[in-house]
Amino acid sequence: MTALIQALAASQPQAQTECEACALSAGTICARLGAEGRGELHRMGRRRAIAKGQTILWQGETASAVANVLSGTVKLSATTADGREQILGIVGAGGFIGRIDDKASAFSAIALNPVEICLFPRSAFVAMAEHHPEVGAALLERALADLDRARRWLLMIGRGTAIERVAALLVDFAGESTSTRHAFPLSRGQMADLAGLTIETVSRQLGKIKSAGLIAMPSRDIFEIRDMETLRAIAGEQPGNRPH
Repeated sequence: MTALIQALAASQPQAQTECEACALSAGTICARLGAEGRGELHRMGRRRAIAKGQTILWQGETASAVANVLSGTVKLSATTADGREQILGIVGAGGFIGRIDDKASAFSAIALNPVEICLFPRSAFVAMAEHHPEVGAALLERALADLDRARRWLLMIGRGTAIERVAALLVDFAGESTSTRHAFPLSRGQMADLAGLTIETVSRQLGKIKSAGLIAMPSRDIFEIRDMETLRAIAGEQPGNRPH
């Protein structure tokens, strides 16, 4: 039994009021639907709390379910033939996990902290999407945004300086949240792995960004953004080009 299906089998149907609130405010794909479409998702969806470190999706798995991330942060990573892990990215609230086709996943999805997801059987989700083109459009937009993000990271790893890479990580960690206070979802070692840097270099660049007044770090696990505009400029983002 696959990781997503295990979660689906163990979870309970969600309350209609919770589904309505999520679809209207969580920024998920479901938010594109009208009342009829949200009702269909409500009938097929299951909420599940995922503990820190639990695998939601295995690399190489052909999952029979897809999921919206409602809260928390999920790590996407791949393991090489000799057992080394490479972190590929993170998915936060509003993100989507899983494939809508029957191909195996190229990565694993693991909860970095307590995560809540909403699971849908893949076949039922695809059938519903065929009757609601707005869902297909939302999936395409998300896929294109993910592709843009991957291309930016390739450029950053290939040409970006150390401070540009760390600034890009901070911007990515903040996502679209309106809050200025954020938890580091990755350890310094994991940040270094994702950015192609050493742990020492990541720590030095965080110190430089802090000294410049762009962030505050009340603790090792928390950062507060003081100047997002400058941070995004260092990360190489152009105004209006941030994917949603």
